[in-house]
Amino acid sequence: MIRLMAIVLALLLSFSPAVAEQPSVVRELLTELADRNDLKPLKTVIVARHGETIAEKGYRGHSPGESTNIKSASKSVISALVGIAIDKGLLDGPEQKIAPLLKEDLPSSADPRINDITIGNLLSMQAGLGRLSGPNYGRWVSSRNWVRFALAQPFADEPGGRMLYSTASTHLLSAILTKVGGKSTLALARDWLGPLQGFRIGAWERDPQGIYLGGNQMAMSARSLLAFGELYREGGRTADGRQIVPADWIDLSWQPHTNSYFSGDAYGYGWFARQIGGETVHFAWGYGGQMLYIIPSLKLTVVMTSEETGPSARSGYRDALHGVLAEIVSAVKTN
Repeated sequence: MIRLMAIVLALLLSFSPAVAEQPSVVRELLTELADRNDLKPLKTVIVARHGETIAEKGYRGHSPGESTNIKSASKSVISALVGIAIDKGLLDGPEQKIAPLLKEDLPSSADPRINDITIGNLLSMQAGLGRLSGPNYGRWVSSRNWVRFALAQPFADEPGGRMLYSTASTHLLSAILTKVGGKSTLALARDWLGPLQGFRIGAWERDPQGIYLGGNQMAMSARSLLAFGELYREGGRTADGRQIVPADWIDLSWQPHTNSYFSGDAYGYGWFARQIGGETVHFAWGYGGQMLYIIPSLKLTVVMTSEETGPSARSGYRDALHGVLAEIVSAVKTN
């Protein structure tokens, strides 16, 4: 009897005026964003709560269903694939050393420290190898062999040391996945994440050896990115109850392993974390302002996509997007 009363009470609360008001308040907020000068690069925003989209908006001719370059937000997808590969027994775990897996591409006179780099070091950007993002990105992707070029970089720190954000680290993971999986990273993603309804990877750049670029230049729609975020919010389980990404891998990926030198944000395995609107937020972040935010405490997932032609960090635009999320969180909590 007590359980029945609890269920009835929960149903009544779910249809309370405050809860019913949430979608309209959030929709009004998204509409108002179109007039903000600090958000001119914004293309789309989608807000989902309890697994249901409560508001979505496209700006300046864009729509949530169109394909967009999610840039480094794809590093979180690579992390998911690594977790699945470990679960399938194709990889041993985060402590597995990468040198035996990439021995054909190791430099002939390699620094001995290269033998200490682990899968986990690559995921958390603590490999120690010199960075190949930012000003060094161009010369890296202009090289004839991206894997060998990355492995030949001088060490800037010890493996497991400070965070050195580098897309080359996630590209090495893509090369490893290709080797142990026996097929391209894109094919693995389509096989392993295929059961996730609404998820689809479109165009994706490859290196000269045909390895898909781990952690950049991946196209998908904002709705597809939302589906991926919802998978993580639900502990790796699809809406029909199928476990795709191990729940313990998500916990490990969201656990802080280091901190960004640039923002101070915590960083796990392909995911940033910080407090926004008084809540702990786990997020994927791509150049230009490609954002996937997950707020487990509120059962909330938010996607924002932007023009990818300009930086979002030093321009203050990324902070503006964090501010928009804080407004969404406030609307959800107070209505």
